[in-house]
Amino acid sequence: MNTLNDAKAPVDGDAVSVIMPILNEARHLREAVAVVLDQDYPGEIELVLALGPSQDGTDELAHELAGQDPRIICVPNPSGRTPDALNVAIAASHHDVVARVDGHALIPRDYLSIAVGVLGRTGAENVGGIMDAQGTTGFERAVAAAMRSRLGVGNAPFHTGGSEGPAETVYLGVFRRSALERVGGYDAHFARAQDWELNHRIRATGGLVWFTPDLTVSYRPRASLAALGRQYFYYGRWRRVVARTHGTISARYLAPPSLVLGLGVALLIAPWWPWALLAPLGYLLLIAGGGMVVGAGLRWRERALVPVALGVMHLSWGVGFLTSPSHLSHQSQDLTTSPEITR
Repeated sequence: MNTLNDAKAPVDGDAVSVIMPILNEARHLREAVAVVLDQDYPGEIELVLALGPSQDGTDELAHELAGQDPRIICVPNPSGRTPDALNVAIAASHHDVVARVDGHALIPRDYLSIAVGVLGRTGAENVGGIMDAQGTTGFERAVAAAMRSRLGVGNAPFHTGGSEGPAETVYLGVFRRSALERVGGYDAHFARAQDWELNHRIRATGGLVWFTPDLTVSYRPRASLAALGRQYFYYGRWRRVVARTHGTISARYLAPPSLVLGLGVALLIAPWWPWALLAPLGYLLLIAGGGMVVGAGLRWRERALVPVALGVMHLSWGVGFLTSPSHLSHQSQDLTTSPEITR
């Protein structure tokens, strides 16, 4: 097994492979690709696009971009699933530093320079920073405000910021390839929460995951209430699968399901004990007042949508966690000899 002591420390100028899972990203792909290729990084960069079965012209756009720049490699991902996309992209990449970037995320121009420097300085095996939600429509701006707040997402540093240091998980990630190969890459079982699960295995095998606020990535929130609800429902569903698989849970992850249970019980007993309605009323007042504070700086119409976004995020996550079917759980297989991510 590789260890931190015998892994080659990345230095500024080492070649970097950027991997990007792509599915129905025609709206953001051109911009996301452009910011990767325009990095101020002094070393070689390649960009591997893992293309799922998109229905919005994404594949045609990806191949057009690849035809314009030899640094872009397109590989198929027939399943369309994110962990499969990441693994096939890693397998098609060539360099000892691997940076994950999403098709709806915009990295700053100095992202790779900072990340590779932090890898070398700290001895970490994965470095990541802040998911800075930024919307382009009124609804997206309201969701972005909720996603950047402790009221919306708890105290996770990659959402709300904080001091640099060891972390359970980080947003996206810039990895040493040796770490990915040691743990076998992403576990394809995890349709969601694959980042947290991968970082758990890196830490469990002696690696260091490092958060730094110096890395801030612009993230585009979902564009509709229904899409936001689905996103957080599946976040909750798969976070429970991680908990079952690895026996790891925290108060932050238990808060949404506890909220859903509490509100459900209150509504059930309210016909016999009307005072129980104080619980849902109190929650509505909390997200209404808190949402107005969180949305400070937005237009009033957008600000009024923040409590709606908060409620959808909390309740969808909680319902997803509570209804997560047991058949989704599995015992983590030995991934350390997986051929899917090796060159």
